[in-house]
Amino acid sequence: MDSFAKINFLGAAGVVTGSKFLIETSEQNIMIDCGMFQGLKELRELNWNDLPIKVGDIDVVLLTHGHLDHVGYLPRLIQQGFTGKIIGTPPTLAIAEIILMDSAKIHEEDAEKANKEKYSSHQPALPFYTVKDAEHTIRQFKGETEGKWIHLSKHIKYRFQYNGHIIGATFIDININGKRFVFSGDVGRCNDYLLNDPKTPEWADFLFIEGTYGNKLHPIEDVEERLATLIKDTIHKKGNLIIPSFAVERLQTLMYILWKLYKQHRIPNIPIFIDSPMGNNVLDVFRNFPEWHKLSMQDYNAMCNHINIIQSYKETWETIDDKRSKIVIAGSGMVTGGRVLTYLQQLIDEPSTTVLLVGYQAEGTRGRQLQDGAHEIRFFGKYYPVKASIQNIESLSAHADQNDLIKWLSRIKNYPEKVYLVHGEATALDAFRVKLKDTFNWNATIPKLTDVDKIIL
Repeated sequence: MDSFAKINFLGAAGVVTGSKFLIETSEQNIMIDCGMFQGLKELRELNWNDLPIKVGDIDVVLLTHGHLDHVGYLPRLIQQGFTGKIIGTPPTLAIAEIILMDSAKIHEEDAEKANKEKYSSHQPALPFYTVKDAEHTIRQFKGETEGKWIHLSKHIKYRFQYNGHIIGATFIDININGKRFVFSGDVGRCNDYLLNDPKTPEWADFLFIEGTYGNKLHPIEDVEERLATLIKDTIHKKGNLIIPSFAVERLQTLMYILWKLYKQHRIPNIPIFIDSPMGNNVLDVFRNFPEWHKLSMQDYNAMCNHINIIQSYKETWETIDDKRSKIVIAGSGMVTGGRVLTYLQQLIDEPSTTVLLVGYQAEGTRGRQLQDGAHEIRFFGKYYPVKASIQNIESLSAHADQNDLIKWLSRIKNYPEKVYLVHGEATALDAFRVKLKDTFNWNATIPKLTDVDKIIL
């Protein structure tokens, strides 16, 4: 084969979201992840632009995992002419299917609501993609085994390697003409409640490493004790504890911890409501892929039976009207949409309400605004005063922190020819760049959006 590879940085370059990388070679054009931008309006608007490449020339998409910022652009990719296979581990494709279908429904509902209430500047407001688009995308899915090398062509092969983070998540090794390209995806953490420790790469000629928490260490805090205290305080205030949560992994982790606290008699039998249609579907993925997590089926069933799972929008309103102190876990994790907005609309102006943020809050999201102390937040075309207590538990993050990332990289035996820092905000990536230089003497670069780098192999 011609000995070159051209890398196109189409997302998660200088920013956390929108993960999209394209490797062009003379044999295959491979896209790694195909996510939506989230957060700042200027980033979200990029989602509406066609990609600055010949989409019809892409042969295959490889997915590290099923989060929206790694799979949410797939229907648009197909609209622009992609006809190949979308390959991931079976649980990743199960998660991606849930997320794309849920996302499509939200896009349709948001457009319909905006048109009905006339608060969109677009006339008419259109969904980013539809349920039909999502269904068409899912037909191109193909599952492959974790840990096994699979040939794409004569000189190119790849394998998925278990990476923690969420169920099904992997990093990807791609061997091109004898050179190893490693795409970290999102690196998980050790000693996770639900998942096994990530595997680690042992060789990387060209390394693409995430740096979401490249400048931070997760605080050492007793999550269970903190949750127990907040729950007792909620009962004392006769209020509600609202937890905006990512539907994949975070929600299941919270369910497990709350069930464990009750079982150990550390909290009373406070009603717990899960209001996340997508989260309910993710529970099925845990049931269907037991080899991908640490929960026994006995614990899984007991945990599910302890929680009230809301099935309809009517039940959402019944829960809001329920005067008992309660815990409500609802999507979305960064308060960008979903059912949690309905609860906040009714309860965020109550001093007896506590809102608990339990994950990374990207710049420009309502979650970040709340975390930073905003006195009001805007959604559904209106401003709502924030009188609720806003709390944060950072240590539940499913992302590796700086120490975890260094540990993950420390088993690489060679000196990589190039190291690219991706999937992080500018300050985090620059601090991580310095840390890699000090620790390994690696000279890392921080690509920008739409950068192209040609590599001679």
